Amino acid sequence: MSSSQVELARKTIEAYIKEGTMIEPPRDLATELKERAGVFVSIHKGTSLRGCIGTFLPTQENIAQEIIHNAIEAATRDPRFSPITDDELSQLNISVDVLTSPVPVKDMNELDAKKYGIIVSCRGRRGLLLPDLEGVDTPQQQIEICRRKAWIDDNEPVAIEKFLVKRYH
Repeated sequence: MSSSQVELARKTIEAYIKEGTMIEPPRDLATELKERAGVFVSIHKGTSLRGCIGTFLPTQENIAQEIIHNAIEAATRDPRFSPITDDELSQLNISVDVLTSPVPVKDMNELDAKKYGIIVSCRGRRGLLLPDLEGVDTPQQQIEICRRKAWIDDNEPVAIEKFLVKRYH
């Protein structure tokens, strides 16, 4: 059984792709959907990533609105992929990650690639990587990927923040 977070993301994507409409959150929101947090929506087709967009800090009124906004973005505006089409909808696996607020990392020993996501930043450029991703086993790999995503050279000093996620499938 999928979570209400994933069901909301799926309903959002289906309504937007099929009808071009943005759904409203349910009136009887579960308590965890009323809170505010950053949210990532990841879409896979089989084992391949098909879209992933999110916010590391809340930008909407609540988690439900954050899921709706980011589900549409992940399905239609991830620059790495073409927008999802109607005939793909039944083949999609969706996960929703709800993030804790990022905290500064003072020592590399605080990091754990399976437990924490990280944000690497340098002079206004920022790269983020969620935790527990296949093929990413060390904090060093996380940092390298974040540097590449943000176009930060290896020799540039960076600030690192970490966060936890609650992942819904």
